[in-house]
Amino acid sequence: MTNTKIAVIGGSGIYDIDGLEGAQWTTVKTPWGAPSDAILTGSLGGVEMAFLPRHGRGHVHSPTTVPYRANIDALKRLGCTDVISVSACGSFREEMAPGDFVIVDQFIDRTFAREKSFFGTGCVAHVSVAHPTCPRLSDACETAAKATGVTVHRGGTYLAMEGPQFSTLAESKMYRNSWGADVIGMTNMPEAKLAREAELCYASVAMITDYDSWHPDHGEVDVTEIIKRLQGNAANACNLVAQLPSLLGADRAPCPHGCDRALEYAIMTSPEARDPAVIAKLDAIAGRVL
Repeated sequence: MTNTKIAVIGGSGIYDIDGLEGAQWTTVKTPWGAPSDAILTGSLGGVEMAFLPRHGRGHVHSPTTVPYRANIDALKRLGCTDVISVSACGSFREEMAPGDFVIVDQFIDRTFAREKSFFGTGCVAHVSVAHPTCPRLSDACETAAKATGVTVHRGGTYLAMEGPQFSTLAESKMYRNSWGADVIGMTNMPEAKLAREAELCYASVAMITDYDSWHPDHGEVDVTEIIKRLQGNAANACNLVAQLPSLLGADRAPCPHGCDRALEYAIMTSPEARDPAVIAKLDAIAGRVL
């Protein structure tokens, strides 16, 4: 049994969390560079928490320039056990309306300009992301979302695009009709993959702001309208986060789905062939198995 430490990665419109006891902004150094910002640490309901604004306070990082590896490494170094991603998304489904939340369970990764793994030459590893989110953690997010009164949809496929531009109409129709995606965003990949490599449970809460560009009655995506919707979603997101400590509890048993043991048989490079410099960078991420 270990102690629960909940990490929340806040997307567009969410740059702080109110109500943390002993709150302080902590600077964390990582071998992968600086995280998006300092990390707000404290406790809520007797459970340790950490909050990281994905784009930095003031929204200084684009989806492509977010330092994903540094962010996940920093949360791991702080002792976080569970990571909840909260992010703004567009919807491909009429029933998933602006203002609704979706508890994502699958991803299609269309990003191409980002480092997607902690591993590589000098230490090769392959983890499974067949089921990239943690059902236990997603259960808690669903229950918390319902407690806020927001309409919540359990399960959905998140199309991760590179950005920073929004989709063309042709792309939007393809993602919706041919690929079967439910929501579209720019930031959950490679974040979810890296969380799995770091043996962290990961759940994704998509806050719908718009219908992308496919919807005949809504036209193209308008940033002004998105910002208005973000303000309402942010309040609901904060209420969701406030429910999590009581749902997850301070004591944490091993993940029943094995998220915290993802590296058990993943490392392929034999010990004598591993690059010491690479192994040193992996101290927080893979120290348990290395």
